[in-house]
Amino acid sequence: MENIKCDLCKNEFRRKRSQILLAKKHYCSTKCHNLDKRKGKIIVCFVCKRKVYKKNKDIDNSKNKKYFCSVKCSNQWLGSKNQGKNHPNWINGKSVYKNILKRTDISRFCRMCGEKDTRILVVHHIDQNRENNALTNLAWLCHNCHFLVHHYIKDLDKFNNLLKKYDN
Repeated sequence: MENIKCDLCKNEFRRKRSQILLAKKHYCSTKCHNLDKRKGKIIVCFVCKRKVYKKNKDIDNSKNKKYFCSVKCSNQWLGSKNQGKNHPNWINGKSVYKNILKRTDISRFCRMCGEKDTRILVVHHIDQNRENNALTNLAWLCHNCHFLVHHYIKDLDKFNNLLKKYDN
């Protein structure tokens, strides 16, 4: 038995002379052997700055040349990048009016009948212009009242009178 050094970690270990002659490289463990076979690179995660190993194939296949340690970090970066106008489903902000009203502290109940079940509440544009998403132009209505306001003049007048009461 002879003492030799591991080609990767440089630790000394004992090996038979016949085994030394059979191999070009010598490793103290399977772990060192497998670590030395890797051809990729240690990269720094773009989000959390943690160091992580990536295969050359993964590095070459990256479209944006940003590397991540996990799916969580990747999704965090994608989520911050794809907001508002940068989101692939962006349509001139027409569908965000509900979120605008949700973010305010305006209580959620139907302005006509007083229904408080949030599952049936929808956002109504007071001037009926979907392009006008000003907070003063948005109001909560239940599905039933929303239909009535859009299809019956009498109910539209009732709604407008109720709005005047809320404003005062």
